[in-house]
Amino acid sequence: MTKDDVFAAVKEVILDTLPDLDASLVTPERSLSELGANSVDRAEIVVSSMAALRVKASALELREAKNIGGLVDILHGKTEVRA
Repeated sequence: MTKDDVFAAVKEVILDTLPDLDASLVTPERSLSELGANSVDRAEIVVSSMAALRVKASALELREAKNIGGLVDILHGKTEVRA
């Protein structure tokens, strides 16, 4: 699975969780908070993204993600381990 595949999966979850969000705003450089996601939304996005990708990451690992790109990097790394 490529990093672009992981980004696409995460973006889909973000848009499902925040249905009023313009898809063009979802970029790797943006944080979930910048997109208007509250703490519950952010948790849902992370959990749903991990489920969609069939990976697991610890809260400690996920804390390192400062933006969507960071989340994608962490989740992509988990898909590489699984492969």
